[in-house]
Amino acid sequence: MRRREFISLLGGAAAAWPGAARAQRRERVRRIGVFTSGAADAPEYKARDAAFLQALAGLGWFVGRNVQTDYRWGAGDVERYRTLAHELVALAPDVILANGTATVTALRRVNRTVPIVFANVADPVGSGLVASLARPGGNATGFISLEFGFSGKWLELLKEVAPRVTRVAVVRDSAIASQVGLLGGIQSVAPSLGVELRPLDSREVDEIEQIVAGFAREPNGGLIVVPGAQADLHRELILMLAARHRLPSVYPYRAFVSSGGLMSYGSDTIHVYGQVAGYVDRILRGEKPADLPVQAPTRYELVINLKTAKSLGVEVPASVLARADEVIE
Repeated sequence: MRRREFISLLGGAAAAWPGAARAQRRERVRRIGVFTSGAADAPEYKARDAAFLQALAGLGWFVGRNVQTDYRWGAGDVERYRTLAHELVALAPDVILANGTATVTALRRVNRTVPIVFANVADPVGSGLVASLARPGGNATGFISLEFGFSGKWLELLKEVAPRVTRVAVVRDSAIASQVGLLGGIQSVAPSLGVELRPLDSREVDEIEQIVAGFAREPNGGLIVVPGAQADLHRELILMLAARHRLPSVYPYRAFVSSGGLMSYGSDTIHVYGQVAGYVDRILRGEKPADLPVQAPTRYELVINLKTAKSLGVEVPASVLARADEVIE
């Protein structure tokens, strides 16, 4: 080979080396599964997802650049959760974000190795999802929605806003063990507030209508809705029944109030999804769910709809309005 040709060849190879080095350094695309109990078009889930992706970007993970997201939406259809879990696990994600007890349960029945970060789970220990809050010990960890003692605050708030209420129907899903604990928290304060409770199962639409109609035939009634996939699924029906029968009601999340409910008190789910991104980041960088403690919410929000209060003939005390994070007028 002539000297000039050799130098030219050497120069071309040297020019190619930086590109090859960059290719070797280029980070591989990681895969995040997202399993949500709600519907894809629900505004609150869109807001939570936006908060999650924004927080991920702040940690250096960008969809389309170094991370890919795969979604499955349960839309409250618990019977399909296992099928959706199979589909998501089959995609071999590096980590899965799951919302609600039922979605995490379905995932763990399918696979016990793919890391899971959950949000809005009421009792992960009692539901068998983790060994303990401090040491989860398996493939799942995350953020609880609230502690059982918190549920008594719903009844206290309802009595403060509507003191004439002496009978309260509690809408909950009897198939979810954690909701037994939430009901227990409400029952613990009911005697001191002079309130009679009536549990109401949220799984059957016909039963909801019949039981609420029968409950509302007697005066001084109110309503508490416990968080869960079924409550989300039947939200419009529950809100319609509360309005039709003029039942002062308290709900777990702001989405109920934005849709016409009287008031909500619960964890700030948008903030929680930002925290979830932090755990997803740590797992993508090599940490194990078993070593990441389950965390409780750090932000709660009280939202009140004054238009609904007026339609119900309820005058919200100034002391309650002063504590509200948002007042819809």
